[in-house]
Amino acid sequence: MIGSPLPLLTGGARRTLVAGAVLAPVLVPALASAQTTYQQPPAPIARALDAEPLPAVSVSPDRKWLLHLRRRGLPSIEEVGAPEMRLAGLRLNPRTNGGSRDVSFTGLSLQAVQGGGSTPAMRAITVPGATGDVRMGTPLWSPDGKRIAFTVTAPTAITLYTADIPASASGPAVAARRVSALALNATTGSPCSWVGNARLACLTIPAGRGPAPKQSEIPTGPISQESEGKAAPNPTFQDLLKSPADEKLMEHYLTSQVVLLGLDGSATKLGAPALRTRVAPSPDGQWLLVETTHRPYSYLVPLGAFPSLAEVWDLNGRVVRKLDDSPLDEQVSRRFDQVSPGPRNMSWRADAPATLAWVEALDGGDPQTKADKRDAVKTLAAPFAGEPTVHAQLEWRGGGITWARSDLALVTENWRRTRKTRTWAIDPSNPAKAPRLVFDRSSEDRYGDPGRFETAPNQYGRQALLTTKDGRFAFLGGAGASAEGDRPFIDRYELATGKTERLFRSAAPFYEEPVAVLDPEAGVVLTRRESTTEVPNYWARTVAGSAQPRQLTFFKDPAPQFAGVTSQLVTYKRKDGVDLSATVYLPAGYDKAKDGPLPFFLWAYPLEYGSAAAASQVVGSPYRFTRPTGASHLFLLSQGYGVMDNPTMPIVAMNGKESNDTYVEQLVSSAQAAVDKLVEMGVGDRERMGVGGHSYGAFMTANLLSHTNIFRAGIARSGAYNRTLTPFGFQGEERDYWKAQQLYTEMSPFTYANRVKTPILLIHGMADDNQGTFPIQSERYYAALKGNGAKARYVQLPAEAHGYRARESIGHTLYEMVTWLDRYVKPKQEKATAM
Repeated sequence: MIGSPLPLLTGGARRTLVAGAVLAPVLVPALASAQTTYQQPPAPIARALDAEPLPAVSVSPDRKWLLHLRRRGLPSIEEVGAPEMRLAGLRLNPRTNGGSRDVSFTGLSLQAVQGGGSTPAMRAITVPGATGDVRMGTPLWSPDGKRIAFTVTAPTAITLYTADIPASASGPAVAARRVSALALNATTGSPCSWVGNARLACLTIPAGRGPAPKQSEIPTGPISQESEGKAAPNPTFQDLLKSPADEKLMEHYLTSQVVLLGLDGSATKLGAPALRTRVAPSPDGQWLLVETTHRPYSYLVPLGAFPSLAEVWDLNGRVVRKLDDSPLDEQVSRRFDQVSPGPRNMSWRADAPATLAWVEALDGGDPQTKADKRDAVKTLAAPFAGEPTVHAQLEWRGGGITWARSDLALVTENWRRTRKTRTWAIDPSNPAKAPRLVFDRSSEDRYGDPGRFETAPNQYGRQALLTTKDGRFAFLGGAGASAEGDRPFIDRYELATGKTERLFRSAAPFYEEPVAVLDPEAGVVLTRRESTTEVPNYWARTVAGSAQPRQLTFFKDPAPQFAGVTSQLVTYKRKDGVDLSATVYLPAGYDKAKDGPLPFFLWAYPLEYGSAAAASQVVGSPYRFTRPTGASHLFLLSQGYGVMDNPTMPIVAMNGKESNDTYVEQLVSSAQAAVDKLVEMGVGDRERMGVGGHSYGAFMTANLLSHTNIFRAGIARSGAYNRTLTPFGFQGEERDYWKAQQLYTEMSPFTYANRVKTPILLIHGMADDNQGTFPIQSERYYAALKGNGAKARYVQLPAEAHGYRARESIGHTLYEMVTWLDRYVKPKQEKATAM
């Protein structure tokens, strides 16, 4: 009854009521929270967000064509927020049976590499009958380069199309044609692969599958899990199976029928429907590597750790050999040199008709086990009888293999703990022959990186080592990190002696990156060139002689309103002597003498290093073309802010300590040095500094606001703030919570929520899929900040994952960032009281 007096309470009941009354003042202010409509950022930012992105480019296997892939602009929240199934670590669109967040394209066009002029001839590839915004998947070139295959996603299905490559760049549009009306199953990735040049092996939705199973609204009983005493130190995976109903849904959506689709319209079913996760044809098109997931499933790990059967099939669907049946793996964390005990990275050898290759652990996959050799490289050739051939036994973990020819392959091994990497040359035709060391280096040493060996499609259409016709030379391409910034290069490498000859190195005022070697004999290289004022475009460059490079594409500036922005690569020192670097951006039209110091925003992401020398190496280039995209912090340049982009925040292992043992001290020192540099340059106002970051950069931001008063405001997007919620390691930290409780506590900004006096904006996607940044991280951190009286704002973005995609979400994120900084950083006023 309204107005009735409270009854007399005693004992436990009375204490309960008192406790509730004490909590009430904390709970009531939460009612001020409200859902608002999406807001637009300032006009210059909004216009840039709505501009069409520059096309992507794919090179044909014969190096005669450039395929332009017209990229989609930002999708709408209606698309991003459409229904999706989250099962076993996957996110699926139940309407199309594909990934709910897959990349797609809106148009394809062909350009001849040998074409010329400022308006090169282009031939569009059209999809007859398609209406509206066509969604094309990433095209696959046939091995002979005479056609492409791609998927088209309609509202309720994904189907396969092909288009023939014309003889000439001049002429009408090329009409693609649908190969089959069969609906493809793209839940685990690209559903089709070429089998020779006239067929594709595809995963399709089984005929008569029926509707998805419906979950009863009435529980049938509790859901139980049980540990049998075996350690399972796994990361905090998201989107895992949670119930028997989820298991049934996963089986419904992932069950596929393997079908050979011929360009002549034929469709041959192979095997029975099952949870097929991969179908990979052999280079000669005579065999299929088929991987199938099966029970028992797990509620602790995603699909990749479920039991998986690997088999070789012939083209009639007959199982020729069972290669491996890996069990459910809940005990391996996949971190820091720990791997599965069985075969891994199984694939076809690129330079052979039908030979499978893989790496297999010799130490059970446990890096703590003492072992002289830890991994073995193995192969098994058709007809897949007998025992595999062991080609090399490695001291560390096997990495990539670049296949070249019958007597040459390049094998890389790595050991994360020591940050070491080595490359060996082996002779596949003579397994008894000792490997020859090619490179032995620190994986952290960017300056000493010799580059990656260049590959090109061979007669099978597979990527194999690119060499000159006589087999004498290979090619190396790399970022060319140096004290003056990144200067990409291409080297010629003599395979017999290991001697290198520099053919090309990017030079000021350009940043020019080799993309592909078009002609190894003539030394013609495809590059992507840009400068601070020139849009990235593709060029054909002859690296020998004095011939001028030839421009192939003529892409226009997608956001001319940002023209005039200037950038500078700067270096400076931390107080402990570690060299740091950053790129400083200044707004268009800024004049230091006239305008004075600017309000500045620093955007960073800390990285761990094993040595100060590696941490001190310069990162970036002063010659990049700057046009912000997505939710980029660089949009702030249009609002009167200077931006310091990627000021290095190295966390270095020093004086016998692990890197994170002095995380806070090193972080604060790096931030202070960055601000001091801006002030020294005369462009930054020390009293108007903001800081921000995404993911681990958000974690950094919260820590800086907990332990310093350097900044006027912070922006933390999609971060983790309580490390006890990621107890089995994070980033480069190998120790778990129970081995380093004090470290986990001291590194967690949540611990120091009561010390934050600087305004902080938290933004988080409500569907975050990153294994360490569940949305509860921001939710609980905001509650701690609010409970301790901090100035904080928490913005939740519906339907967004770890990275934001929707036009509405990105526009609103930038609106929030500009509004927050305009409120707390831009005004010329005194900073908050010192801590």
